[in-house]
Amino acid sequence: MATIAIISQKGGAGKTTLALHLAAAAQDAGRVALIVDTDPQATASQWAAWRGDAPPEVIDSPPPRLAAKVAAATEQGAELIVIDTPPHADSAARAAVEVADLVLIPCRPSAFDLSAIQTTAKLVQLLRKPAYVVFTAGSPNAPRVYQEAGELVDGFGTPPCPVQIPDRAAYRHASGEGRTVMEYEPDGKAADDIRQLYAWTCRQLGLPEAKSKTRKKVPA
Repeated sequence: MATIAIISQKGGAGKTTLALHLAAAAQDAGRVALIVDTDPQATASQWAAWRGDAPPEVIDSPPPRLAAKVAAATEQGAELIVIDTPPHADSAARAAVEVADLVLIPCRPSAFDLSAIQTTAKLVQLLRKPAYVVFTAGSPNAPRVYQEAGELVDGFGTPPCPVQIPDRAAYRHASGEGRTVMEYEPDGKAADDIRQLYAWTCRQLGLPEAKSKTRKKVPA
């Protein structure tokens, strides 16, 4: 079992989208995945309601109960737990990092967003957890932008993930229907981005990709 915390003190970074899709990719690969929603806005829980009984399952948890919820889910057979956190909430972010095996920090590759993640970077360093910045919602065709942003966050002590999740219309269409981009457009670029990120994440956790289909090579 592994636990991933998705944290960022900046709103609009794509935390929920990232959490939902990583869990869904794990489910597609044959794992029992669970999303723990600690955000009072309950966006992940709303998405789950739109889906009915379709996995991955979403449960909510206040920050003080997070460790107990993760432990209970593990006992009940969860193989990958992804924690979605609210912005501007130090207690929720800290609780998520404390129970996580890996921390992912979604961030738009813009000056304001890059500057805002320094607080998050300090938190994961304080708690000595492995963490990476995942660039989200940027242009699909801007390698120089991602390179420069990566160099900047590396200077914060949080290396960039080599897989980006750029802005694609499929996310908006899929979420409005309570679906993932893998369900909405299985052979689309957004679905491929998520599968690549999931494969990379498994390697950071030392997990096999389970039953997922062979895809193109993912950056190491």
